[in-house]
Amino acid sequence: MPEIPLIPLPVVLGPTGSGKSDLSLSIAHAIGGEIVNCDSLQVYRGFDIGTAKIPPAEQQGIPHHLIDIVQPTDLFTAGDYARLAEATIREISARGRTAVLVGGTGFYLRGLLDGLSPGPTRDETLRARLLEREQLRPGSVHRILTRLDPVSGARIHPNDKNKTLRALEVRLLEGAPLSSMFERGREALSGYRPVKIGLDPSRDLLYARLNERASLMFDGGLLDEVRGLLSSGVPAEAKPFESLGYKQALEMLQGRITAEQALESTQLETRRYAKRQLTWFRKEQGVHWIAGFGEDPQVQAEALAILQRASAS
Repeated sequence: MPEIPLIPLPVVLGPTGSGKSDLSLSIAHAIGGEIVNCDSLQVYRGFDIGTAKIPPAEQQGIPHHLIDIVQPTDLFTAGDYARLAEATIREISARGRTAVLVGGTGFYLRGLLDGLSPGPTRDETLRARLLEREQLRPGSVHRILTRLDPVSGARIHPNDKNKTLRALEVRLLEGAPLSSMFERGREALSGYRPVKIGLDPSRDLLYARLNERASLMFDGGLLDEVRGLLSSGVPAEAKPFESLGYKQALEMLQGRITAEQALESTQLETRRYAKRQLTWFRKEQGVHWIAGFGEDPQVQAEALAILQRASAS
């Protein structure tokens, strides 16, 4: 029986600010593609400026999927993303179109392509105890995680309480670290051949761009967006408010830091985040790295050449 050929799946990855959206639009136009978001923050409704969502008017008529799909107060996991993304990719293929996966959340990408092991269900009693401890001693839960699961402790930012809680919950319930879940019982995405294209611009140019983008975010209405979210009933404890830019804007509105401190903190943390993303993606297998930003015509041409060679092989 003849073997069914695998469907090429373009994947655009790289650090924040590297031009992934521009490159993905270029690819989608060239191959009849539709963009599937792989960013853990762009899934939330109402969080637009700080997540660098492309406004509908700038999407150039290309369908975008898995953006604005959950409320800010909803629990949304990597497993939820993997299930939705797989269904979306298969639906796009069924219509004779090509899915173009794009984003900077490496954990979501790996969960979709390589699969996630089923972990233990949430233990509300354990979580309540951990939360109580965290309130009494801020930072203590992440310190415990780092001691018991150094890999997850290094990967998860201390400010990300939800991921820290889940990783420690798994470690305590399973007796094994969350990182080991990748090593057993995974079901990888079948029927597709990912073609991973990574953007790797000059570090100095990237950092300068990130500094400028943070300034534009604050000048472009980030504070008003946060005020609107709060007035609409989104609690300050909602997960998206823990993210870069939103965390600082919230602290500024609460009078805890000045405008200058908010901007400087956002710039610093964004540069650090970009560095962590690159460290993560460097461990991805089979990435075709391109030096430059995604809006560069030469980078776009090189990316299309990579896809053409992959389709012909």
